Amino acid sequence: MPEWLLYPWPWYVAGPLIGLFPAIVLLLGNRPFGVSSTLRHVCAVTWPGQSDYFRYDWRRLGAWNLAFTGGILIGGVIAGWVLRNPEPVAIADETRAALAQLSVTRIDALVPAEVFSWRNLASVRGAVLLLGGGFLVGFGSAYAGGCTSGHGLAGIADLQLPSVVALGGFFFGGIAATFLLLPLLL
Repeated sequence: MPEWLLYPWPWYVAGPLIGLFPAIVLLLGNRPFGVSSTLRHVCAVTWPGQSDYFRYDWRRLGAWNLAFTGGILIGGVIAGWVLRNPEPVAIADETRAALAQLSVTRIDALVPAEVFSWRNLASVRGAVLLLGGGFLVGFGSAYAGGCTSGHGLAGIADLQLPSVVALGGFFFGGIAATFLLLPLLL
């Protein structure tokens, strides 16, 4: 295994690569970019006659999104289970102190075990948070006309004003959730 695959890439390599992706997508025919519309395409493939919303030519409109989302899933499995970054998760001391005040101390993995354990997720509170959060993310991305990756990368690269507004809403929502909701939930 090449050594450069096992460690995070520096910002000056990863950033330009991420920045090139929307440009390539635009050059290939301005295809919609993002993950949020994939569920609609999956429903159109599996239940095409159930609703007018799912009756469209998903091969022409959705094959790109389905392939992209499949690639994300496969890439995540490869990165998480095959390559496994050997370095510990880098978390700022201020963040560690703020999490400790919320009784989150086991932060040696990508997600804190006190929050994202099977025991916590199987509880009533965990189920409500998981289902409620999933609904809000799904509703929000449908209402905003796309998810953070679609608006943040392709929409901004295409200079779309709705993407600027949506991205501002995503950031505001993330900050509000971090400082207002997270302390209430933990």
